[in-house]
Amino acid sequence: MYKNLKIVAVLTTLIMVFVQIGGALVTKTGSEDGCGQSWPLCHGQLIPKDWPIDTIIEITHRGVSGLAIIFLLALGYMAWKQIRHVREAKFLIYVSLSFIVIQSLIGAAAVVGIYEGDFILAAHFGISLICFAAVLLLTLLIFETAHGVETRKIIVKPFLRYNTILVTIYIYFVIYSGALVRHTDSSLACTEWPHCMPGQILPGNFYQAVQMGHRFLVGILFIWMLIIFIHVLRNYSESRILKTGWMIAFTLLVLQVITGMLSVFTQVNIFIALMHALFITLLFGVLCYFIMLLSRNK
Repeated sequence: MYKNLKIVAVLTTLIMVFVQIGGALVTKTGSEDGCGQSWPLCHGQLIPKDWPIDTIIEITHRGVSGLAIIFLLALGYMAWKQIRHVREAKFLIYVSLSFIVIQSLIGAAAVVGIYEGDFILAAHFGISLICFAAVLLLTLLIFETAHGVETRKIIVKPFLRYNTILVTIYIYFVIYSGALVRHTDSSLACTEWPHCMPGQILPGNFYQAVQMGHRFLVGILFIWMLIIFIHVLRNYSESRILKTGWMIAFTLLVLQVITGMLSVFTQVNIFIALMHALFITLLFGVLCYFIMLLSRNK
């Protein structure tokens, strides 16, 4: 049941992952101007004459984003026809479609020079992240519906409930601070880890402050999620979905911290930097799934 719908949902989710990674690649490689200030054309042409690496990266990202819109439209239509009776389906369809449009418009506005502020551009990744989370949740909802468990819920006590909600909100600000590090070119403002520079703990300029501020927020996140993880292992060992879910979430957080550290030691190796963006994207998706399950409980 729902075979075609599941296939389209999985493909759309994978494409959205590539949209996230592609956006990070564009920023990390400084390829934002790979097509000049032309949009949707590239250097004013449908097919540019010259293909330097920054043009290839930028035009590929645009192509993947366009493909994501097409698949999202197909997924939204199919999900509306087949599972709109499920509680969360309509909301997730609306969010995924609206945020992919907002993401595309912000990207286009940045290209043509309507705005160029680092603090605004850093929000682009966060908006794309919400779209990814909505698509991921819609995909999981489709598989739940196919297996007749679309009303699956988790029964938790107030401590876990409120901390899950709050840490999901908090991690969004952590992600924004990480995007700000990229957009302000602060990735190498500090050459040491966990402190900033040799013999220097506190930041000495704006760029170091952005870098160390992000590290500070991640440190709080790590301690917070470690406390929640231990709480789940001690009090919800009988709940497979909670125990497994938080094991995945904390593992992704550890990998995100490790790749962040390695980014400094390797002078922002592009592969490690992209893995850094991937792990935080998946972590946000897992936490959003917990929120969806919690929302089913009165």
